Amino acid sequence: MKFNKINNKGQAKLFENPYLEMLTKGHPAIIWGMYIPVLTYLIYLGYTTYNLSVQSLILLFLGGVLFWTFFEYLAHRYLFHLLSEKPSLQRVAYIMHGNHHHYPRDRQRLFMPPVPSIILAALLFALHYLLLGKFTFSFYPGFMMGYLLYASMHYAIHAFAPPFKFMKPLWSNHHLHHYKDEALGFGVSNTIWDRIFGTMFDLTKEKEDKEKIKELMFEKKKK
Repeated sequence: MKFNKINNKGQAKLFENPYLEMLTKGHPAIIWGMYIPVLTYLIYLGYTTYNLSVQSLILLFLGGVLFWTFFEYLAHRYLFHLLSEKPSLQRVAYIMHGNHHHYPRDRQRLFMPPVPSIILAALLFALHYLLLGKFTFSFYPGFMMGYLLYASMHYAIHAFAPPFKFMKPLWSNHHLHHYKDEALGFGVSNTIWDRIFGTMFDLTKEKEDKEKIKELMFEKKKK
């Protein structure tokens, strides 16, 4: 998904229909506000209706978060950066992720927007329940919390400098993914799987391009 020009203003137009276009945008607060009550209720059901112990709830929840990190890596590497000669598949890849590389300062498309998010979340819940049964009521909330943390971290990486020194490699890995090599640096919420699968940038040899990084960061709103 290399583009001749990376746009630092505005946002991609994904649909001609204004209503469909509106449905491609979302705000982090809306997504968090949508999911937290539902995920909390699912855990409550797991405890009260399906008799899952507190220990099981905690372990399943953490397992869901961990599984998300692996899912995130696979999705980013093989789905979001899908390579195909078919225009239809190219368009799907652009709608899912290519528009972010084309317009990295578009803060409205870092979280999956509400309507498609709800549809996909429902399908994922059904799949989890089919495979895990009652354990879904804690594993799935952990998985979805992993998603929320991933999307929030992605937002943060484009919004401000790393708040702690230990987070610097994560920021650098993603920045380099944007302006140096899209075939590396697929982890956003973590670098675990990049390190395991050999797709981590060698940060000891990479020199930061501050101008290119600046182009990836959200513009500060004028007061």
